[in-house]
Amino acid sequence: MITIPYLTALTTYFSYGLLFAFGQFRDFFRKIFDWWQASNLQGYAPICLGLEDFYIRRLYLRIQDCFGRPITSAPDAWFEVVERYSNDNNKTLKRTEKITRCLNLGSYNYLGFAASDEYCTPRVIDSLNRFSASTCSTRVDGGSTTLHKELEECVANFVGKPAAIVFGMGYVTNSAILPVLIGKGGLIISDSLNHNSIVNGARGSGATVRVFLHNTPSHLEKVLREQIAEGQPRTHRPWKKIIVVVEGIYSMEGELCKLPEIVAICKKYKAYVYLDEAHSIGAVGKTGRGVCELLGVDTADVDIMMGTFTKSFGSCGGYIAGSKELVQYLKYTCPAHLYATSISPPAAQQIISAIKVILGEDGSSRGAQKLARIRENSNFFRSELQKMGFEVLGDNDSPVMPIMLYNPAKIPAFSRECLKQNVAVVTVAFPATPLLLARARICISASHTKEDLLKALEVISQVGDMVGIKYFPAEPKKQQQDKDTIKLE
Repeated sequence: MITIPYLTALTTYFSYGLLFAFGQFRDFFRKIFDWWQASNLQGYAPICLGLEDFYIRRLYLRIQDCFGRPITSAPDAWFEVVERYSNDNNKTLKRTEKITRCLNLGSYNYLGFAASDEYCTPRVIDSLNRFSASTCSTRVDGGSTTLHKELEECVANFVGKPAAIVFGMGYVTNSAILPVLIGKGGLIISDSLNHNSIVNGARGSGATVRVFLHNTPSHLEKVLREQIAEGQPRTHRPWKKIIVVVEGIYSMEGELCKLPEIVAICKKYKAYVYLDEAHSIGAVGKTGRGVCELLGVDTADVDIMMGTFTKSFGSCGGYIAGSKELVQYLKYTCPAHLYATSISPPAAQQIISAIKVILGEDGSSRGAQKLARIRENSNFFRSELQKMGFEVLGDNDSPVMPIMLYNPAKIPAFSRECLKQNVAVVTVAFPATPLLLARARICISASHTKEDLLKALEVISQVGDMVGIKYFPAEPKKQQQDKDTIKLE
């Protein structure tokens, strides 16, 4: 739970109120001017209407240069960012031919597999020559290659489940699977900060959805007990099925799920556990097997394990791992398996090769070194940011580090000033976060060197002083420097 300082909340509300008031004022005059202009859509309702449209036009477009920056290289520790300019107050952005080499603190390249790799890349190129870039078919038609079968076996063995099924997109893995697993008469209990793909999947299922306070097992138990006692709405019949949905690492908070406590509660009340490991699989745990390995939870106690290949494996797509009966059922019923084009063969080969490197099956210790480096880099960077006085969310070992910005004016200021000093960061605001809780989300990679991290810390510290986002007192410099020397040695 984030506690916002009173003055910070007040100034943030005032800033948004000012933007809202001026936006409404401009919209009022826009309607007057538009009334005099002829329209070819007379009689039609506006296709874009509502607060979302207002937010995009009057707030987002002012700072859209901070989002969607095009790059011209692999998203490695350093990458090339294309510069853009606008002649109409950011309504449209035009690319230039000028390129800036920036330190990458925004990509999900946790283990560094997104760039060229001595083991993975040659095998991916061979698979491209052998299978082509796409199967041009669904899995149930002509889209199942030997690589897809090998990938599913590889994933099942890696996460410690009897079987697995893979999909071409991580978002769809959640949004298409949940409606297949549960429907009317069922109950989904979801963490309040679960990803949008889970939210949409839960809504599309037709099941009753209840929410528990973020990462709070005691409130989960309270909700479970109340819902079991009350039963289904109106009829009060027992629920046909109850699924509790949580994430391994929460993507906007960087927090580890309190999985042992949640699993114990679900066992007590006979509820299924659905674990989304999009940001944790491959990134945490001694051998990269995610939060179950890190927190000592037996994978047999997690009924449905979901994950994506876009973060730690340098590829695309997602998977569901579980019992053989569950996976077989999904192959017969899941629309993402029946109607969507199967995952690209080169992408499948990249995942297989990355898992082999992580497990040391490539004949080297590079996988273990990557896992050790991502853990060391993450913990070092987090501790240094906290010493500087930033409000940093998340837990140790998590490679996701949100730095709280709060005020809307600080979102573009932080992003633009970092870019000026060749550091590319991702800023996140409403609707991805609550209105008051804007933040910069730092993602650390095993490919970052100590020099990279020290440069990033220096730039972020300077920009933090300039923008005014050091909400806590900094640690005395002398004490801080002594600790830095010990850590670097």
